[in-house]
Amino acid sequence: MAEKKPSPGQRLPAAERREQMLNAARIVFGERGYTGATTDAVAKAAGVSQAYIVRTFGSKENLFVETVSRAVDKTIEVFRTAAQGVESPQELIREMGHAYVKLVADRGILLTMMHLFTMGHYERFGQLARDEFMRIYRVLHHEIGMSPKATEKFLAKGMLINTVLGMRLTDVMKTDPDIQELLACTFTQEETESLAELAKLHTPLPPAARGRTSS
Repeated sequence: MAEKKPSPGQRLPAAERREQMLNAARIVFGERGYTGATTDAVAKAAGVSQAYIVRTFGSKENLFVETVSRAVDKTIEVFRTAAQGVESPQELIREMGHAYVKLVADRGILLTMMHLFTMGHYERFGQLARDEFMRIYRVLHHEIGMSPKATEKFLAKGMLINTVLGMRLTDVMKTDPDIQELLACTFTQEETESLAELAKLHTPLPPAARGRTSS
C-alpha cells in the first residue's frame, strides 16, 4: 500500500516526519527484508536524506526494531478494537480474524512481521522476535480472555493467512482447483472473498510468476 510523500519543499513537524520515515521503512523492510534493506532506500522512499534517517534512528538495526514493534502494536490494536463488546467466542474469532485480514492488506505490515518471525537465530533480533510474538499471545489470552487452545488455533490461522497472502496465492486461485480446495477448507466463504478482494490491490503478477494454469 503506497504511502503519501511530502510535497517538494514541504516541511513536516518532527513527529510527522518520523511517522513518514517509519511508514517508508515498513515498505522497504517488507519488500527487501532486513539484510536487503538499506537506510538509503528508506530515505529515498521517505523523501529525506540518508543522514537524516541515521541521525533520527541511530542505525538500521534501531530502525528495524522500531518498525517491527510498531507493526506488532498495530496488530494488537486491531485485535483489541475488534474484541470490544463481543461476548460470543465464535463471534470474537470471526471479528478479530476479519480485522486482521484488513490489517495485513498493508503488505508492509504483513511482510515485515513475517521477516521478523523467521529471525529467531539472529543474535540481535532473536529475542525481539520471541518477545513480540509472545506479546500478541499474552494480549489474546490474558487480556482478551481467549483460552490457550483458542489462542493457539487463532495464531495458527493467522500464520496461514500470512503465508497465503505472502505467496499471493489468492492472486492465482482461479487458475488452480487445488488452491481453491485448500482455501475452501481453510477459510469461510466470506474470508475467501475478502482475500480475493485484497489480491486486486496488488500489482499484477507477471506471467512468468503466475506459474502453470491448471487444466
